[in-house]
Amino acid sequence: MPRRSVMFSPGDRPELMRKASGTGADTIVFDLEDAVAPGRKAEARAAVRDVLADPDFDPAAEVCVRVTGTETYRDLGVLADQGDAAFDAVMLPKAESGDAVEHLGTQLREHGRAVPVIALIETARGVLNAESVADAGPTDAVAFGAEDLAADLGATRTDEGTEVLYARETVVAAAAAAGVDAIDTVYTDFGDGSGLAEETRFAATLGYDGKMAIHPSQVPVINDAFTPEDDEIAWARRVLAAREDAAAADRGVFEVDGEMIDAPLVAQAERIREYARLAGVWEDGADE
Repeated sequence: MPRRSVMFSPGDRPELMRKASGTGADTIVFDLEDAVAPGRKAEARAAVRDVLADPDFDPAAEVCVRVTGTETYRDLGVLADQGDAAFDAVMLPKAESGDAVEHLGTQLREHGRAVPVIALIETARGVLNAESVADAGPTDAVAFGAEDLAADLGATRTDEGTEVLYARETVVAAAAAAGVDAIDTVYTDFGDGSGLAEETRFAATLGYDGKMAIHPSQVPVINDAFTPEDDEIAWARRVLAAREDAAAADRGVFEVDGEMIDAPLVAQAERIREYARLAGVWEDGADE
């Protein structure tokens, strides 16, 4: 399931939650955590439940709920036990250990909702334990939260992001080692499309599979940034075609455009094909 764009919608705003499915995001997250004031949590739980239980609400996107880190039992009590709310995943905020993810997985099973967990790493302890968080059984993706991490560290956020680069790379490495998706941090200036595009492309070079969004206008920018360029697609086609010829000749290494191609570059070509297909710009069966 692709997660190029993961867009948040406040859990106490049902009109925005209903509109979220039309943004083109791969995943929409109904937020019960940061986007909802403490005094409105109960109202938000009921609103999320009602939207997700509405048979007329049929989004094409993956639907995720970001639960509250300290009141997950209350969230699930409303979402799972007080109606037929349908959701595909849950997001765990401030995930700091594999045990925390496993505990949420146990709670989900107890409520009859054994759905995948997107673990949000956004604290110093979470970064230090990123490997165990990513390796936990229920974890299907890890997401990196730079803003909360900077606050936890006492760091000053900069345009360059060097203060969180170590953590950003640690999270994506943990995801790759565990074989789960890696989702990059939000870009808070939703009016700066060019800055968002640049940062998303950089996240892709680090190995991230997607990026979180806080405004519908960010979704097409993120999706486009994860769409391969024409020259990348052409290169991937040549590599994958040459791989077939090499396999027929029982060769593990082969040449394309004067470059020796081995397994890591084949994997890169396959990744380009995957994202090009998602964007509708890869035609299967086209001439290589």
